[in-house]
Amino acid sequence: MRALALLPFALCGCLPVSTYYAEGVSFAQLDRDNTRCDVVALRDAPVANQTRQHAPRYIPRQVCNAAGHCHTSGGYWIPGEVYSVDVNAGLRQRVKAQCMGDRGYTPVELPACPPGVAKAAPPGPSPVLPRLNAASCAIRTDGGLRIVTQG
Repeated sequence: MRALALLPFALCGCLPVSTYYAEGVSFAQLDRDNTRCDVVALRDAPVANQTRQHAPRYIPRQVCNAAGHCHTSGGYWIPGEVYSVDVNAGLRQRVKAQCMGDRGYTPVELPACPPGVAKAAPPGPSPVLPRLNAASCAIRTDGGLRIVTQG
């Protein structure tokens, strides 16, 4: 339900953008390092899905007479929902964060650029990651990410 509530923001690009950042690094290098660290993290903390099941629930059956007097008579069980969990997902995220940190990157979250700024920005990703300031914002592009520093 919450995902549906966020859908309009995701479609308009209004949500903040999380990325790894190192001033002066080319976007191409960031992309290569990101991929290398994804591979390292997947190798060191592979997907380990486990199947689990929520507890079943008992639903009592309530029977009422014409006078409105009710009593419980029998009922039925609803089986618990079966789902899977990647028990290594958190570890994989930490391994990737360490790998990116070892390469000089810091995780950052930038606000999405206002529509006017986004329209005025050149197309495509940033060639080089600029120095950030309080007015920096991000634009998701087909090729990646453009960081705009105003002021």
